[in-house]
Formats: sequence, C-alpha cells, structure tokens
Amino acid sequence: MKLTRPDAEIWAPDGETAERALARTTHMGVSAHPDDTEIMAMEGILAGFGNTERWFTAVIVTNGAGSPRDGLYAAFTDEQMQVVRRLEQKKAAMIGEYAAAVFLNHSSGAVKDPRNPDPVEDLKTVFSVARPEIVYTHNLADKHDTHVAVALRTIAALRALPREQRPRKLYGCEVWRDLDWLVDQDKVVFRLDAHDNIATALVSVFDSQVAGGKRYDLATMGRRRAHATYLESHAVDVAQYVSFAMDLTPLITDDTLDPHDYVQAFIRRFAEDVSARLKKLS
Repeated sequence: MKLTRPDAEIWAPDGETAERALARTTHMGVSAHPDDTEIMAMEGILAGFGNTERWFTAVIVTNGAGSPRDGLYAAFTDEQMQVVRRLEQKKAAMIGEYAAAVFLNHSSGAVKDPRNPDPVEDLKTVFSVARPEIVYTHNLADKHDTHVAVALRTIAALRALPREQRPRKLYGCEVWRDLDWLVDQDKVVFRLDAHDNIATALVSVFDSQVAGGKRYDLATMGRRRAHATYLESHAVDVAQYVSFAMDLTPLITDDTLDPHDYVQAFIRRFAEDVSARLKKLS
C-alpha cells in the first residue's frame, strides 16, 4: 500500500499485516482526530468487539497536533502531542479489539483545503483495500471545520470508487454537534448498551485530552444516556445509551447530490417541524 505521507502508519493490534488487517474490515470509522472515532462510531466498535466475523478499523485523517492541553501536557509541543495522541489511539485500538488503526497524518490545514488531493487519495486507497460494509464519519452539520472537511473528503473518496466497491451504508455521526435536533424520522438511532465499561474505557484512554482539560469521558457517556431518555417523550426508555447519526448513504449512491443541499434538507425539515407545532398550538 502506498500512502501520500511518509509518516503515515497502518497498525494492527494483533500484529497482522496492514493489507490483511484492512481486508478483514467490515465496519470503519473515518474521523478527523484521535478519540473522535471512539466518541462517534461506538456502534461499529461494538459490532467487532469479541467477534471474529466482524472487524472495526479506525482511520484517523489528521495528526492531532493542535489540540488544547493543560496539566501534565501543558508544556508539550505539537510534535510531542502527535506522539502521545497516536499512542493513545493505539491503546484504544487494543482495548476495542480493532482490526487496525490507520494514521494518515495530514495537517488540519491540508484536510480543509479542497484543492489538496492527498487526503482523498489516501482515503480512496484505504477504502479500496478494506471495502468496509459500513462507514461512520462526521456529520455535515458538525460545527468543527476539520470534522466537516473530513466528511466531505470521505464522500469524495467513496465517490471515486467503482460502485461495487462502495459501502452499503455511510453515516454522519455526533462529535461537535448533537443530532437530537433532527426530526425523528431522520434520526439514525444507535443503541449502545453492550459493554458500557469498554465504551467508557475507550474515551478515557485519551488522557492527553481528559486530564488535559476536556472531560470527553463524562460528556460522551452522559450524552448517550441523555439521548436514551429524551428520545421519546411518551414511552419508557428502550435503551440505556443511545447516539444519533444522519444517513449519508444517498450521497454515495447518487453522485449528483450536492452535500450542501442534502444537509439543508435536514435543517429545513427541522424548521418545518418547529413551525408546524407552533402554528398548531397558537
């Protein structure tokens, strides 16, 4: 396999070769930074955990150099943070029994530049070898520029593949904006009750973020618990932990769809739902 950056890496927790580790992948998370995958793609991680027929691979597109830091990590340089965050991602891959962790190691600036072909080319290479059935990436309404850029590069890379090599499903998941605002018929609901100890450990292992000033461990599990309770106002809870996604699959089955127009349709349906309820009750 040939990736564009010399410091890119494909690492398998069980020591398998890069090609064979990727080839067994059925579920894949494509995220901007180390720890994003564990926040947004737990459904895929659970599908592969303890299952030799299903395997999850995490693809990390950027190097994570610009993360906030405090405490033990306050004086760390960007270069030191990259080393720490890659190691933490490998720890997560070990805990979650991933098929592989892929580090494309682009800068955020490179990913956000639509004229830079390298991130798309690398994603296309990984998809071509892995051929996952299901892909999880960031949602198109996320408020983090790099997250949205990764989602767009993921769509572009999948569209560059022959149709028979594209995944069956593409989901846009939650990190820097909840998706509880989606109208109910637009919500993809992931029930995440199994192995909540593993789910907690996967986010907690990113100590440079948690101890460095961001309690993603508490926030992630709390959000999932809140989603489970607030999902339905007139019924008892059907799960203890829930996360939401928007279905991006139409964007890789119909290459003429514009991602901007596609996400605007979700926003329009939300606005119409709010407006209709106010008119009905006024």
